[in-house]
Amino acid sequence: MLDELDSGARRVVAWLDWLPNWVVSLGVLAVALILATAAHRAAFRVLNRLVRNRGLFWRSLVTRGEGPMHLAIVIFALSIGTGIAPLTNAQASMIRQFLLVCFIALLGWLALTAMRIWTAMHLRHFTLDSQDNLLARKHVTQFRILERVAATLVVVITTAAALMTFNGVRQYGVSLLASAGAAGLVAGMALQPLLRNLVAGIQLAITQPIRLEDAVIVEGEWGNVEEIAATYVVVRLWDWRRMVLPLSYFIEHPFQNWTRESAALIGVVFLYTDYTAPVAAMRRKLEEIARASPLWDRRVVNMQVTDFKQDTMEVRMLVSAGNAGNAFDLRCEVREKMIAWLQAEHPEGLPLRRARIDNLPRNAAWLADRQAMAS
Repeated sequence: MLDELDSGARRVVAWLDWLPNWVVSLGVLAVALILATAAHRAAFRVLNRLVRNRGLFWRSLVTRGEGPMHLAIVIFALSIGTGIAPLTNAQASMIRQFLLVCFIALLGWLALTAMRIWTAMHLRHFTLDSQDNLLARKHVTQFRILERVAATLVVVITTAAALMTFNGVRQYGVSLLASAGAAGLVAGMALQPLLRNLVAGIQLAITQPIRLEDAVIVEGEWGNVEEIAATYVVVRLWDWRRMVLPLSYFIEHPFQNWTRESAALIGVVFLYTDYTAPVAAMRRKLEEIARASPLWDRRVVNMQVTDFKQDTMEVRMLVSAGNAGNAFDLRCEVREKMIAWLQAEHPEGLPLRRARIDNLPRNAAWLADRQAMAS
């Protein structure tokens, strides 16, 4: 039996000797790749069973780590296959260079995965769907901006490290740093908008003049901050349009933020009435409208006469609401119900124009013509 196995092995070796080295090497590397893929699938299946009843952290770690784990096993298997395969020095050096670049990419991938897992674990304690979501918007905005800036830096550093493993690129980079001439100046000018927005993103994450879902007025338009990316901000306008602005805009230009400290707002409604309008009754009616509305947050309701015009009296009414959307709807409700009440109960309080003509001379020409027409 042993003699038969030994003779079979000798026949295989003799058969392999007839094949070109590159075919044998390709077969060894293909076998290593197949074994690595099979090992990854088995390991991933086992890990999924182990963390099935564990916490969210472990399940997220296994799910997000599937890709990096697969790449790590492939790199390990191909490195062993490279040592076994009958490769020339040039071929082995080229494959090791490729594996080194893959290993650097793996480190960058692991860094991005760890950062995203940590961000997701931290932000799962906050929800933007609550009524008073100021704290949630603060944390979500801060971590999203920092995550995108950090991801950009990780990609840049990983790419630079991978390129520096090639002698030609490394020498070119050293020569550029040594010369520090026109090329560096052109590169700096070209990257100025990107770098300015990256720095602005860090400033926004720290100081937070805007947060996700903040109600803002920019360029004369009212909307909510929908997305804060690494270099731009998307504002969802009231009519569902999107305004895209660079991050540096919110550092360099003035804008209105209606929810900077709190989501609650005071809505203002102006009415212009006749001087005979019943102010006390209007104040009682405003309180009645506010108490009956589910949009009112039970904090502020007030009415004052703020100005006199030539023919009208300016009345300012204040009502508060929990957020900008409710404040807008409550203002519209107050306008509609107050004007309907004035029309039904006090029509004399609506604006009127008056003119006295009884003191004109009796022999006025137009008066004689009017009397003649009447007769």
